[in-house]
Amino acid sequence: MAKILENLYKALGAGVVLALIVFFLVHRSFDAAFVSFFFRWLHVLSGILWIGLLWYFNFVQIPTMPKIPAELKPAVGKFIAPEALFWFRWSALATVITGLILSILNGYGHQAFAMQEGSRTIGIGMYLGLFMAANVWFIIWPNQKKALGIVPADDAAKAKAARVAMLGSRTNFMLSIPMLYCMVAQQNGGAW
Repeated sequence: MAKILENLYKALGAGVVLALIVFFLVHRSFDAAFVSFFFRWLHVLSGILWIGLLWYFNFVQIPTMPKIPAELKPAVGKFIAPEALFWFRWSALATVITGLILSILNGYGHQAFAMQEGSRTIGIGMYLGLFMAANVWFIIWPNQKKALGIVPADDAAKAKAARVAMLGSRTNFMLSIPMLYCMVAQQNGGAW
């Protein structure tokens, strides 16, 4: 067991295998309801990774960076942050794609986007999620590439980019709170 747990990808694979075993034990047919459930599960998984990393950046990395001695900062900037940002941006995209598929499979995609009665809450959540994902890809990531030295930039440009990326991240953090409310409320008595 230790050999599996010592390797992230083996542990991930084992988790998927265990989930498939549970799926086959619980689901006797793979009908439209199962497909909808499966995409909801993928949506929740990718959303947990995305929002979890967003909250990690805002609760841990951003506040801690000023306290890290200068000689240790390259470890974060060259190794930890680029890896975290890889998973951050791709989980954002996966969350949006699985959410859109889910809204189409369940027949509320158009109503949510049109903010029709009964789907306004999920529509607000969807719009917040889309805005946040666009912020990840078009504001945070391009500026983080400069701030981390992934693309060439002078010191002044790096400092400016770091601030813009931080503000973009803090905006997403702030928006994640009502977005998560909307996602949960729609199915639990808070539909509007």
